[in-house]
Amino acid sequence: MTLALIVGCGDLPALVAGAVDTPPLICGYEGLSVEGIIPDLTFRLETLGSLLLELGNRGITQVCFVGALERPALDPSKLDAETAPLVPLFMEALQSGDDGALRVIVELFEKTGFEVLAAHEIAPNLLAQGGVYGSEWPDAQMRKDAEVAANHILEMSPKDIGQACVVAAGRVVAMEDVRGTDAMLGDLRKVKDGILFKGPKAKQTRKVDLPTVGPETMVAAHAAGLRGVVVDAGDVLVLHPEKCAERADALGLVFWARTGA
Repeated sequence: MTLALIVGCGDLPALVAGAVDTPPLICGYEGLSVEGIIPDLTFRLETLGSLLLELGNRGITQVCFVGALERPALDPSKLDAETAPLVPLFMEALQSGDDGALRVIVELFEKTGFEVLAAHEIAPNLLAQGGVYGSEWPDAQMRKDAEVAANHILEMSPKDIGQACVVAAGRVVAMEDVRGTDAMLGDLRKVKDGILFKGPKAKQTRKVDLPTVGPETMVAAHAAGLRGVVVDAGDVLVLHPEKCAERADALGLVFWARTGA
C-alpha cells in the first residue's frame, strides 16, 4: 500500500477508495464522521506534522484529499512537537481564501516528498461527462444563463469565495460563499426558471476541491424552485451519476454537463 486518502465528509471518500485495487490508508480528521469507510488513523491540524512522519514510516508515497472539511481552528494547546514549526504556515493558510489555503497544504505535502493525486486521477469516471443526464434538455434561455453563470464564476475567482451560483433570465441572483451550495440554495426564495451552475474558479488547483454534485444537489435545486443543474464537463465531479439522472427526471429537472466552455 502506497496511497493514503485524507478524507472528509460525504460519499466521495468511499467512491475513491473503491476505485483502487489495493485498499488505501484512510486518514480521518479527529471527531469527523466518515461515510462508508472506517479511518485507519485520525489526526487534527495540530498534529499534522506527526501525520506526515507516520505516513512516511508506513511507506506512503501518494496522498489524495477527498471529501468536505470545514476549515479548522488552530488550538495552540494541542500542538505536538512535530507540528509546532508549521504554525506560521498554518496561519498563512487559515487567513487565505479556500483555494489559497488548500494550495498551502498541498505544497506542504509535496515538499515533504508525497505525490498529491486528484480524486479524478484515481477515479476518472467521477468527472462530469459532456451531455445531458436524464431526459430533460436545456433550452436556449438555459444555455444563455449557463454562459452568464460561468463567466460570473470566473469574474469572482479573485475573491476566492465559491464555485457555484444561481442565474435566472440572464441575471445572477445568488453566489455561493464559504457556507457552501446547500446554504446558498436554502437562502433562496423560489426562483422561476433559474439554474444552479457549478464550475471551478479561474486558475484553481485541480488536485483538491473540485466542485461536486450528487443526487442531493438535484433535490436542493428543486426545493429552491430551479429548473436545472448545469456543470462544466470535465471540471466537476458527479457522484452517483445514474442516481443523479433518475432524481433529475423524477423532479422534472434538466441536468446538463456543458462542453466547449
